[in-house]
Amino acid sequence: MVLGIDTRLTLLAAGLIFLMSLALGVWKYRQMAVSENHLAHPYVDIAHRAALLYSFATLLIAVFVELSGWPTWVNLTAAMVVVLFFVIAIVTYIGHGAKRDTTNQFADPAPGVHAGMLALIVAEIGGFAVLLTGFVAAQLL
Repeated sequence: MVLGIDTRLTLLAAGLIFLMSLALGVWKYRQMAVSENHLAHPYVDIAHRAALLYSFATLLIAVFVELSGWPTWVNLTAAMVVVLFFVIAIVTYIGHGAKRDTTNQFADPAPGVHAGMLALIVAEIGGFAVLLTGFVAAQLL
């Protein structure tokens, strides 16, 4: 079976995010090993966990891409919009972990945080809804 380019690129994204999660696990371990309380900074922990979860979520997205009835460009666009926002979230967590500037980004939010969250909500739910409806159209109707 030959996978479509949209599925292959989504699987590549899943693999790269998983690799990132493994590297973040090393950073988390190092912080745990040298800190007095044996805990990593909360945002280092969040970045590691988010990357792990998003890598598997991206695998799920790849399945819906492959089984969707929409054209390749629609599937690829929808998937990459979701993946882009996954990566933006992870990179944001990495930034907070590296700077150690907060333990809760919503306690004193930087300008644009709430607009960014709204964009994330629309992009992730909207992108996946496109893929889900493509699956329903192709596989159930």
